[in-house]
Amino acid sequence: MLTIIKTGIKTLFTLGFVALIGVFVVAAIEAPAPFDVAPLKERAAQYDVTIKRDTYGVPHMSGKRDADVAFGLAFAQSEDDYRTFEDTAIAVRAGLASVKGMDGAVTDYIVHLMGVWQTVDAKYESDITPEARKVLEAYADGVNYYMALHPDKVTPGFQPVTGRDIAAGFIFKSPFFYGFDKTLMGLFEAKKGSLSKSGKDAFLPTNAPLPVGSNAVAVGPARNADHATRLLVNSHQPYTGPVAWYEAVLHSEEGWDVAGGFFPGAPFMLHGHNRHLGWANTVNEPDLVDVYELKLNPDNDNQYMLDGKWRDFEKSEAKIRVKLWGPFWWTVTREVLRSEHGPVLKVEAGTFAVRYAGIGLSKYANQYYALNKARNLGEWRAALKMQAIPSINYVYADNQGNISYVYNGLFPVRKEGADWSGVLPGDRSDLIWKDYLPFDKIPQLVNPRSGFVFNSNNTPFRATGDADNLKAENFSPTLGIQTNMTNRAYRAEEMYGADASITEEDFNAYKYDLLYSKRSQLAAMIADVVAIDAGSDGDLKAAQEILESWNLSTDKESKGAALGVLMGLPVVMAELQGKPVPKPIDTLREAITTLKTHFGELDPAWGEVNRFRRGTFDEAIDGGPDTFRAVYGEPQADGTLTARAGDTFIMFVRWDQHGKLSSRSVHQFGSATLDMKSPHYADQAPLFVGMQTKPVWFEAADLEGHIAETYKPGARHALNR
Repeated sequence: MLTIIKTGIKTLFTLGFVALIGVFVVAAIEAPAPFDVAPLKERAAQYDVTIKRDTYGVPHMSGKRDADVAFGLAFAQSEDDYRTFEDTAIAVRAGLASVKGMDGAVTDYIVHLMGVWQTVDAKYESDITPEARKVLEAYADGVNYYMALHPDKVTPGFQPVTGRDIAAGFIFKSPFFYGFDKTLMGLFEAKKGSLSKSGKDAFLPTNAPLPVGSNAVAVGPARNADHATRLLVNSHQPYTGPVAWYEAVLHSEEGWDVAGGFFPGAPFMLHGHNRHLGWANTVNEPDLVDVYELKLNPDNDNQYMLDGKWRDFEKSEAKIRVKLWGPFWWTVTREVLRSEHGPVLKVEAGTFAVRYAGIGLSKYANQYYALNKARNLGEWRAALKMQAIPSINYVYADNQGNISYVYNGLFPVRKEGADWSGVLPGDRSDLIWKDYLPFDKIPQLVNPRSGFVFNSNNTPFRATGDADNLKAENFSPTLGIQTNMTNRAYRAEEMYGADASITEEDFNAYKYDLLYSKRSQLAAMIADVVAIDAGSDGDLKAAQEILESWNLSTDKESKGAALGVLMGLPVVMAELQGKPVPKPIDTLREAITTLKTHFGELDPAWGEVNRFRRGTFDEAIDGGPDTFRAVYGEPQADGTLTARAGDTFIMFVRWDQHGKLSSRSVHQFGSATLDMKSPHYADQAPLFVGMQTKPVWFEAADLEGHIAETYKPGARHALNR
């Protein structure tokens, strides 16, 4: 079930939100009439696409036009994961509460607060190119055609989907990737005298507050033993939900030829490769959000002070329908306010306006489309110069041996000297930024002499060899560029950075590295707890001995990983969720209790604890939190962990010294996200757990002999098998 609202929001909405609005209950409402499928089928007739599913069920779409393959992609995704798409689209329409109840109400309000549909309605025709709109609308038609064939799977009143729905999805979700949701959470939970700008509990649409991260690495010819160019695509996401990866291959006679990862509701390849070049994304979190405290007119709380004058709020109304049970719902109405700064929230701590990178922008589709169709480094950089995507790191490689790293972001041009890390006074217009830093001024590297670039959700000032790294002093502190390191970043330096002649075997092995660096946070925790005097506590003394002798590896046979990871995981999760961070000695004692209770020993093999489960598949898995082989497990009643996030879609891309392309990939489950009866529900799980990959049959000639099914939407029977 899709929820973008986390712990505490339901109570907030009930007590704070509903108390301010009129509520009325409507009963015995008739269900919407069955929708007319004929127009949807008629629209589908304009598309001509062939879908070939390979032996792993991965769909390969081919057609004359880009619109044809977009239609086919949407149809194939709907076959495999329609429910996730629908949940996402309903949320974007501010209709989540109508099907999910109170859990969705705040999400719906945020859609109104951000002005998502005002932006779409005002700019869809003017700002999104006709070519990109054709892709969005063809994608929508592909979903609609699936709905026409399967009306029993459609939530009444949801159909049909439009290109505007797809455009709205980018506008709504993109700011969450750089932490806009964290700022909102800090405001929602603010109390008098205590205002946090960086609450950690996220609105990001996942099923649980699990960590997301990523690894991305590009190595150029000079650092590869065979003079090839290599790219690692390795995003860490939840295994299921609206930001879980879906693999597909597209071929259009208009030049849209890509293979890689897609999200439900996103018709463009988000990372992977085309014939000429490829890139990998990781999440970055520069400070791209500002909060302003507003001074209200004591005689008229519909006005705020700006430059010595009272200004009227821009006001609109959000009507949110909240499902109760059966035919009953609440219709909830709340005022939506905007100031010159941006959206406004009135909470217990005061009245605050929020301004964020990308506010009011709508051109996401233009940039994604241009990136997909870029044929060389110049065209790829020209696509990024559109500055339509507000955040996300890019690591690039191509068939000419070029590599690059871009700490991408829409960095506000802020007034020097102000404290942009805190809450700003809202009565000064000189603090309301209008412009963004030009693309050429943001942190980036192109072909550094060190011959490699990487990012593992760490600072951009450590992205290659020491001699070539960017210098923090060359960038204004007003940009809010992150300075952190992760274990994965330390290990990248210790692997790719220490190896001047990387073989293909090395490159693959480094991806599946299982170690914690001696410089990592976990290593520091272990040093702290080992130094504590255990006194007469025999269990603690035994645990200290295990941790002291542990080699910091998370291989499934390790006898120290269970204790170390179970000690560290609660600290990581608390930091993620903005909760009080427990002391390592306390989490170690909890780990001791868990292991003794469920395993009868303090040092069971890590694989007994760390499990990968999918249907009937239940196997031990190597890796752990913040290792290069990232695995984040959810605690179970039996003391084990079930992997829920981390490594998902992985792709190794290689251009040999002559520019010839080859790639390999693996998905944690398989192409059939929701269909437990499908042979592709878990057919890639053994490969994934075994740290192996399968070929990406990118060219038509390579695909021959590996086709399990061929069909055209509209003629669903297989043409050949």
